[in-house]
Amino acid sequence: MNNIRNFCIIAHIDHGKSTLADRLLERTGAISEREMQEQILDSMDLERERGITIKSHAIRMDYKRSNGETYIYNLIDTPGHVDFAYEVSRALKACEGALLVVDAAQGIEAQTISNLYQAIEQGLEIIPVLNKIDLPGADPEGVGQQIVDLIGCDYEDILRVSGKTGDGVEALLEEIVDKVPAPSQNYEKPLKALIFDSVFNTYRGSIAYVRVMEGVLKKGDGILFMATKKEYDAEEVGYLKMKQEPTKELKAGEVGYVIGSVKSLQDAKVGDTITHQKNRADTPVPGYKDVKPMVFSGIFPTQTEDFEDLRSALEKLQLNDASLTYQPETSRALGFGFRAGFLGLLHMEIVQERLDREFNIDIITTVPNVRYEIDTEEGERVKVDNPSDMPDAGKVNTVWEPYIKASIITPADYIGPIMSLCQDRRGVYVNQHFMQNNRVEITYELPMAEVVFDFYDKLKSGTRGYASLDYEFLEYRKGNLVRLDILLNGEPVDALSSITHREKAYYQGRKVCAKLKELIPRQQFEVAVQAAIGSRVIARDTIRALRKDVTAKCYGGDISRKRKLIEKQKEGKKRMKQVGTVEIPQEAFLAVLSMENED
Repeated sequence: MNNIRNFCIIAHIDHGKSTLADRLLERTGAISEREMQEQILDSMDLERERGITIKSHAIRMDYKRSNGETYIYNLIDTPGHVDFAYEVSRALKACEGALLVVDAAQGIEAQTISNLYQAIEQGLEIIPVLNKIDLPGADPEGVGQQIVDLIGCDYEDILRVSGKTGDGVEALLEEIVDKVPAPSQNYEKPLKALIFDSVFNTYRGSIAYVRVMEGVLKKGDGILFMATKKEYDAEEVGYLKMKQEPTKELKAGEVGYVIGSVKSLQDAKVGDTITHQKNRADTPVPGYKDVKPMVFSGIFPTQTEDFEDLRSALEKLQLNDASLTYQPETSRALGFGFRAGFLGLLHMEIVQERLDREFNIDIITTVPNVRYEIDTEEGERVKVDNPSDMPDAGKVNTVWEPYIKASIITPADYIGPIMSLCQDRRGVYVNQHFMQNNRVEITYELPMAEVVFDFYDKLKSGTRGYASLDYEFLEYRKGNLVRLDILLNGEPVDALSSITHREKAYYQGRKVCAKLKELIPRQQFEVAVQAAIGSRVIARDTIRALRKDVTAKCYGGDISRKRKLIEKQKEGKKRMKQVGTVEIPQEAFLAVLSMENED
């Protein structure tokens, strides 16, 4: 047991974490040359294309030292993106050490710092690693100094490696043995196994990836999930190599998997603790929480008959991804669909992309929004995640909106554009901290609603892609917010409703009305496009009627004859307006929903 090392890799997106993991697998012989492919732990096509880890992975390797001693390495890979921060915290809990991997060309980024602080809080041993030293633009001295300032290590302690060429990987494997402590060996205590990930298999149900903290888990044991109170039998336990390798038991300190015919992912939740049904542990591993969605959006099929296909696609996605939540929703404008909750913007983007790719369904998504809390005049507190569910203005007493604390790391040249972007989005300045290499960390408190739409795109384009963003939820704060309705011929279009700040409502209303006027085809009658707050119209555009030339057949003659025909046409248009409905074409919806939020 003294020869086990459990560790993870902390790195920002695109700092070479998956490539470095490939080299570790090669050097330890965990994978043959024939099976080898780039970023082998990233199993989804989407992960490979975007160069990001969406789902964390774990793998067991055997490392033989030069003195002949063999060590077991459990690499518990973590996603780098802020949306998956909870998964990261659980993976860190399962380790004793962490490799802090920093790109020698790009330097330290926001998400690296955020995950590093989590690792330090958990008491992990940190091994600093400079990656990509073979790049022509690498600056090992400057970036090395940033690491020294951040974690207070000696400059000589920083390992220099290249995940691409394999330079320095041998020294890294040796360092893991020396620096990362062996896990504790509490075999006699009742079983406590932390679930740090779970995947769904169509034939075998949920497979829980666990780190045994205390006790021993044997094949055939009756097990209990402490948070969900569900009981199952451990039909199979084993190690996580490239393929699952069954074994008789998992002891304290080991990492492996448990299969117990668990029918849904909701029973085997990440962060839960497994114990024995009879000899139960008193307390679970601390830190478990239900994952709460932060961003909400409506998902509707472009073809109404695809509704059932969309339902089954979402069910299958949820088996893969327990943090996705959804419920049926009806919109007068878009028909039947679902209201889905996501952890953040990247999570939302990935779910949409997977619906399109894996299930081949064309969808329309409404503008992403956040969950508000509303105090009504009757003294109730209502949670609203769909703008059309917000009570009328007269019934609303106070609206509370979620705020986040955003840390932005950027080259000092771009401080001005970032500050003006944050001020435009109602940001509250907290502080700024100058780092090595002319870089600065700026901290702002921002309303979540101002970030979910296109803040990240604007941040990247304003800094030529150099800035990096990390955020965490702070609290709910009182806000001067209103529901902005869009009306066509006096009828509200629910899919285009939004909750916005009172000061921005007029500007946004004008913009949507102008866009709809361009995109909705002219009808036989005049159509009013209005933006309203409650019963007060704040913006209006008019789509002029198509007019048939009814006087074309009159060659000369008395003017009264022509007037009579025009008056008759006018009466017909009036009747049409009362009974006529305006169909909004799909292109108009898509254009308004993806309309850039130019402030």
